[in-house]
Amino acid sequence: MKELILALDVLEGDRAIEIAEKVSEFVDRIKVNYPLVLSTGIGIIEGLSKIKPVIADFKIADIPYTSSLIARIAFESGAESVIAHGFVGSDTLEEVLKVATEYSGKVYVVTELSSPGGQDFMSQVSLRIVEIARKVGCHGLIAPSTRIDRLREIRKAAGDMEILCPGIGAQGGSVEALKYADGIIVGRSIYACENPRLAAMEYRRVIEGV
Repeated sequence: MKELILALDVLEGDRAIEIAEKVSEFVDRIKVNYPLVLSTGIGIIEGLSKIKPVIADFKIADIPYTSSLIARIAFESGAESVIAHGFVGSDTLEEVLKVATEYSGKVYVVTELSSPGGQDFMSQVSLRIVEIARKVGCHGLIAPSTRIDRLREIRKAAGDMEILCPGIGAQGGSVEALKYADGIIVGRSIYACENPRLAAMEYRRVIEGV
């Protein structure tokens, strides 16, 4: 079954928990980014993880030692997986993966951003990033739903690695991405709706129909 992952980029902890509870029947995991963590504290990961597994989308991108510290904080706070940038190179990814392994967690590697700026630099090296992530042994990739042609190439290079696609909805990405991906990441098109539960249910119906 393809996954539906909620990108929960709200700023209030109570609202985050409320939305997560409303949509929990229809989503598989919750992805949190810096806005929520910086505004509410790292403890929000533990709170949300009681509802659904949490992906800590910290886009880790530093020297190996610092990156390993960030990963450890995420996993100790209850994250099921982390997201790291691939352009930092194999040594950083190896250290992040080493920490993830201690916690039986996963590491997803960003190939290129789903925003237009992702084409300025990252698209030129994204297939090399896939190669490095595979060699290191990372679990999956983050690839754009907004550029199906790029996603298709990344899928070919990725082999059997998991691929999760952001950019669905507000950024113009299409569920067509599910032809090549194992899951889609949806944010504003769910949490910013008047009825997040209904929106999540509709996305689940679409996924089941693919």
